[in-house]
Order: sequence, then C-alpha cells, then structure tokens
Amino acid sequence: MTASPTGTPDPDLAAYALRLGDDALVLSQRLCALVTRAPTIEEDLALANIALDLLGHARLLLTYSGESDGTNRSDDELAYHRTEREFRNTLLMELPPADFAVTIARQLVYAHYSRLLFGALEKSSDETLSAFAARAAREGEYHQMHASQWTVRLGRGTQESRRRMQAALEHIWPYAAELFEPDDLAERLDAEGRAVAPARLRAEWEREVAAVIDDARLSVPTASWQATGGRSGLHTEAFGPLMAEFRSVRLQYPGGTW
Repeated sequence: MTASPTGTPDPDLAAYALRLGDDALVLSQRLCALVTRAPTIEEDLALANIALDLLGHARLLLTYSGESDGTNRSDDELAYHRTEREFRNTLLMELPPADFAVTIARQLVYAHYSRLLFGALEKSSDETLSAFAARAAREGEYHQMHASQWTVRLGRGTQESRRRMQAALEHIWPYAAELFEPDDLAERLDAEGRAVAPARLRAEWEREVAAVIDDARLSVPTASWQATGGRSGLHTEAFGPLMAEFRSVRLQYPGGTW
C-alpha cells in the first residue's frame, strides 16, 4: 500500500480512513468488554467474533491512514499514541452498554450502516479501499444478520424483553444521525470516486432498519435531538475511561511484544 501513485501524502484519504478505523476500533473495544456478560456462552463467542472482525477492519484502515498521511505511523501508533481529541469516531461507538438490549440496538444501527457503506465502497477507485470494503462487506452481512435476529427475538419475546428492546432503541436513536452527517471531506472524496459520502446511504438504511423494527413488533423512535461532535474530536465523558482501559497494558509495558 502506498499513499498515492506518486508516494505523496494524501491528507483527505488519510482522514477518511482514520474516521472509519476509529469507528471500528472503539466499537470493537466496547464489544470485547461484554464477553462473559452476554446471555449465553454462544453469544459471548458471537460478540467476540464480531469484535475481532472490527479490530481487523481497524488495523487495516489505521495502517492505511498512516501511510496516506505521509507519517508511516503504524496501526498501533495511531491506536495508542493519540490524544482523545485526535480520535474521530462517532459518539455512538463509545456509549457504555447499559444492558444487552442497548448492545443489540447499537449493533442494529451500525451493522446496517456499515454493510451499506462498505458495499458502496467496493466501487472506490482507490484499490486499497475497494479491496478492504469487499472483505468488510462480507463480514458485515453476518453482523447485520446477528443484530437483526436478536432485535426480532427480543421484540417478540417476553413483555420485559420487548420493553427493554424498545427502550434501547429510544436510547440509541439520537446517536444514529451522526453516522450520516454530511461534511466537505466525504463529499469531496465521493465526487472524486474514491470514497462514499454516507449521507446518500441514509434513505436505504432507514428502510432496512425500519423493516427489522417492524418485524420485531416495535416502533421506530423519533429522536428529539441528534448527537454530533465525534468526527471533530469532541467525545462523551465515557470516552476517557474507555481509552484508559484500552491503553493500560501498553502504558505498563511500552514497546512490549507478544
């Protein structure tokens, strides 16, 4: 992988890969924290496998970002040696999981978004992003199926599971809009055929997610506000403790290898 055919830095491409990589990295960390806390052993394994897929996405994207910005920073350097304000993940990814239903609601929102995004990104004129997206889209099909099936199972389950799944959707819904926020960077790269402006995926995402929620006999929430700021490095109070935990071993054993 190279920054460009001429080897010159490409800050737009680097910034785009970084934001996608940060989304995957932070969500992976949140899912890993749920292993041994899921309702069944099988679900522990399922969440762990999804987290590993996301970690793989993060490694590829962060590595490409470091190559594209001209610094040649590794995925580890970008993951462990940036300040909190330098992370560009959406706020949805860093929310603490209040319960299993909240985890599933977030996965429903993100998995449908990411599958659509990576499916469209397969057509990128950037060979590295296109190859990454082809793999990620296939993995995303499982993530989407997993989240959709659990949404229906909880929605059609007991009165309590239905109540908690609906409450989880209400809790998560205001954070979904940030995934589709229009901005100059994504729109510029989209116009060049190198990336995908997520705003043009929103209508299809809404149709897909609404169909799952309807199948679960739940109601699509109406958000009274919309979260924003993550793409600019403004994060929630939960982000600091999450990053402290994520970096704890690295700080204790700097330069350590396993």
